[in-house]
Amino acid sequence: MKQMGYHSFEPAQINRQWTIDNPRVLEALSHADRQLGRLDMFSEYVPNLQLFIQMHVTKEATLSSRIENTCTEMEEAILPEEEILLERRNDWREVNNYIDAMNDGIAALDQLPFSNRLLKDAHRTLLKDARGEHKMPGEFRSSQNWIGGSSPGNASFVPPSHENVPALMSDLERFAHNEALHLPPLLKVALMHYQFETIHPFLDGNGRMGRLMITLYLVSLGILKKPVLYLSAYLERNRSTYYEHLTNVREHDTIDDWLLFFLDGIAETAKQGVRTFDQILNFQKDWEQTIQSWTQHRTNGIALFRHLFQHPALNAQSVAKAVGVSAPTAYKLVEYFVEQGILREITGAKRGKLYLFDPYLKLYRA
Repeated sequence: MKQMGYHSFEPAQINRQWTIDNPRVLEALSHADRQLGRLDMFSEYVPNLQLFIQMHVTKEATLSSRIENTCTEMEEAILPEEEILLERRNDWREVNNYIDAMNDGIAALDQLPFSNRLLKDAHRTLLKDARGEHKMPGEFRSSQNWIGGSSPGNASFVPPSHENVPALMSDLERFAHNEALHLPPLLKVALMHYQFETIHPFLDGNGRMGRLMITLYLVSLGILKKPVLYLSAYLERNRSTYYEHLTNVREHDTIDDWLLFFLDGIAETAKQGVRTFDQILNFQKDWEQTIQSWTQHRTNGIALFRHLFQHPALNAQSVAKAVGVSAPTAYKLVEYFVEQGILREITGAKRGKLYLFDPYLKLYRA
């Protein structure tokens, strides 16, 4: 669409019949479905699954933000804000807002269907008190945006005019719920993600919202019983290819190549999710057996170890409260955990020391 000195890209609406008959796409779809089914089944039998989901969301948040050049590491994301250097707090807040947006969105699905309202609410949380707080949080944009360059005239991509955003997003919502199309859910969400990133309906946070949308949609359908699939690691690792595919669909209609890339990401991520859950369960079992064999700190050690899965960053005072012991006992217990390699002190201070559940966090960095 020609504007004043530039052209915006106006995508076709997607709530229409689609014919996906490329054998390679259908084979990739079958593989992705199987891997996703394994992940979902595995998650059903993992005890205390909720203890682990928060770390998966934290990893997703840090990787999703890294794609947009926000540089908070997982270790930082789980620390309280007062422990973060002032110059890194904006990054920290963006990552933690993403965590809140994911958690709030999943919880909201108990009352709301997958919808533009759900996405707007998540977007409002995403930008709260962060760098984009003045860029219409929770509302579709009312002005032109662009990607790359200093203006729409020299941008690498100019999304559709803001005047067309409400209609395009309404079309996307209808497509999400149109059962008459008989389109497999993974193909559907692949098309939705492409369309969302092309519409770029918000002034800020579109990349994070587009990735968050994938998990919200799959949970809303019951394809995933719990939010245990996160694509940001795959997209971060293949960032340039990811952007190339989005561009090629717009310029050359290479939708099959995009679907293959997306489905490969689903399969690869689901397989990695199963491996991570398996590693966590073995890690938990092995360390509990080790702690049970200790001649000292055995009972308090088990209590602290299990507490760490919910609070992987803590100090001695919080240990005393969580385990129900005196401050001197808590300090001795923490020191013993450091000696055994379960905790790592990260401040280097004489007082106010902070500790990380380091070997557990390493399972998510793998």
